[in-house]
Amino acid sequence: MKNEILNKIKEYETIIIHRHIRPDGDCIGSQKALKEALILNFPNKKVYAVGDEIPDYLKEYGAIDEVDEHLYINALVIVLDTASKSRICNNNYEKAKFLIKIDHHDDSEDYANINYVDHESPACASILVRLFKEWNFKLNKEIATCLYLSITTDTGRFRYRGVNEEVLTNAGYLLNYGVDTDMLYTRLYIKKIEALKLQGYVFQHFKKTKNGVAYIYFTKELMDKFNVTKEDAANLVNCLDSIEGCLIWVAFIDQANSTQNIPSEIRVRLRSRFVAINEIATHYHGGGHLMAAGATIYSKKEMQKLLKELDNLLKKYKEDNPCVF
Repeated sequence: MKNEILNKIKEYETIIIHRHIRPDGDCIGSQKALKEALILNFPNKKVYAVGDEIPDYLKEYGAIDEVDEHLYINALVIVLDTASKSRICNNNYEKAKFLIKIDHHDDSEDYANINYVDHESPACASILVRLFKEWNFKLNKEIATCLYLSITTDTGRFRYRGVNEEVLTNAGYLLNYGVDTDMLYTRLYIKKIEALKLQGYVFQHFKKTKNGVAYIYFTKELMDKFNVTKEDAANLVNCLDSIEGCLIWVAFIDQANSTQNIPSEIRVRLRSRFVAINEIATHYHGGGHLMAAGATIYSKKEMQKLLKELDNLLKKYKEDNPCVF
């Protein structure tokens, strides 16, 4: 399958790279790395990267191109880090002549002509490094930096399950290209004062369900009060990751725009320790990894239903595993 992907890349003059909605570090860095690697190794090809807005702290590692619809007719589209069709950003991918998917999610579905999925890999970028090595691709510092960012963010700075010899070897391989890790980690860790103040609010006002699901709801009013963006708020989900007895933590982020008083959509960021929560995410227009998933709900009633499901899941897990933290 790896050679099939390379042969398709060689075959097409126009290649358009897509990613998922609400982009994270892995899909953003992987997308730009693939684009730049294709340009470097096939300078005569036309390569584009499309998607929605990139969060400020990741803009250095991302790319967004304007692509006319007619270019898709004879193009190869490669979709990165996207488990399901519903999460692909920009529906123009459907017009492509040939579609390739490269992904690593546990709940990944086959929707392309070629579906290359490695559920064991903790980051899509690590799969790309594997492919680049096997294809003998030339790389440079910019490409390596984007890939290293992707691996770093999706492995929780190399802390999550799935980090194995290949992942660490790939990260070391990328460092040989001169990745400035001081600058990279600074961009990831530095927060605006407003976000830090909101973080303090989270510590004082988060709630817990009966069995230990910790959660916070970022309403539009709360985000306006602290003058933070929705992405700033969403990035605070892991503030709740170290509470004793709370093996599941959730951030609800109101997606209402400035003209709405009632949220039409609430983004859900789900995280856990030991407990698989991605199946429950699929019940609410979402999915993802076993212990890191996303979802979308449309009312406080749905919020309570989701929290109840998570609480019951955690109750059963604690009954079966009484010694967990």
